[in-house]
Amino acid sequence: MRILITGATGLVGQGVLRECLATEDVAHVAALGRRPSGVTDPRLEDMLVPDFGDLDAVATRLQPFDGCLYCAGAPPLGTPEAEYRRVTVDLTLNVARTLAARNPGLTFVYISGLGSDPRSRVMQLRVKGEAEQALAALPIRTVMLRTGGIQPVGGERSPHAALAAMYPVLGPLMGLGVRALPGLVTDTGRVGRAMLAVLRDPDPPPVLENAEINRLGR
Repeated sequence: MRILITGATGLVGQGVLRECLATEDVAHVAALGRRPSGVTDPRLEDMLVPDFGDLDAVATRLQPFDGCLYCAGAPPLGTPEAEYRRVTVDLTLNVARTLAARNPGLTFVYISGLGSDPRSRVMQLRVKGEAEQALAALPIRTVMLRTGGIQPVGGERSPHAALAAMYPVLGPLMGLGVRALPGLVTDTGRVGRAMLAVLRDPDPPPVLENAEINRLGR
């Protein structure tokens, strides 16, 4: 498989990239982002762009890909609604549409969130729901992963200072949650393996809830 990852420097993306590079049937990985991934592997290509709203500089390199594992996003806490919508909906759709035009057989796997719904009264869940709706309308296969809490298990660190400080404290509790509350908590390894399982499936479901992510990512 040839895979494009976004958000490879984020906490979830770091784990997904690690799982991709640990898998024999992945031939090539391109990490699309503003910063280098910081990982060295002969199968890995860093594809740098300052803004996902303008992909002209890398447009000719955005093919051929079998799948896009979309892990980029804005922090759900502390991000104003206008900026959260721009990152979550506008930039995501620009990447998806650009890839769809060049890779009609692509599977686009999107990290959404538990409870995402365009009718939700919670801003973050409403905007994530809007992104899901817009992605589902594209002429490519799309799969939404509605993750709950995500425990880092491979040494991943959040690039956001406040979250980076929280995870060492919450991590052990989240590990218990993966076992006791599989519908609410998962981990970075399971997310990465579940995304790869989706790419291998010729007819994946359009939405995976947290419990199914844990099942696929065992």
